Amino acid sequence: MPNLDGTGPGGKGPRTGRGRGNSRGSSGQGRGGKRQGLGGSSECVCPKCGHTVDHKRGVPCSDSKCQKCGTSMRGQFCK
Repeated sequence: MPNLDGTGPGGKGPRTGRGRGNSRGSSGQGRGGKRQGLGGSSECVCPKCGHTVDHKRGVPCSDSKCQKCGTSMRGQFCK
């Protein structure tokens, strides 16, 4: 067993131990990290008056304004 000062017998055999991997902590998902799935709301709902409209794919509900009161809409399942 090597001493703490770096002396001692050299290791034998191939270096087959577990390495530390890359230093960025990547989980192998590629660039960009988390990706949003195709799920989500089918309707946008006004939190103030309850008016609903169909959700348009690619446009967040929060970017839409309620046609009745002008409040920002929310997805059906958002809280």
